[in-house]
Amino acid sequence: MKIGYVYIMMNKNRTVLYIGVTSDLKQRVHQHKEGKGSVFTSKYNCHDLVYYETALDMIQAIEREKKLKRWHREWKLNLIKILNPDLKDLSEDI
Repeated sequence: MKIGYVYIMMNKNRTVLYIGVTSDLKQRVHQHKEGKGSVFTSKYNCHDLVYYETALDMIQAIEREKKLKRWHREWKLNLIKILNPDLKDLSEDI
């Protein structure tokens, strides 16, 4: 089975969050940065990877994505800040 990734992208002003899931994080982040990731990330300029986590397979990754999408914004920001307190773009690290 393929490993899955749940990730969060934000715009430069850190006002918009986008949560996604993929089996190839590096390629997917590159697509977002090129404006080809999704209509939402292109429209709101969510090009900075601020959080990601690994799941054992895509089924678990999709379940986690759905759970995170139901969270309040404050909860999501707190989750991000545990691993990335300065909300830096992590795309260089992957």
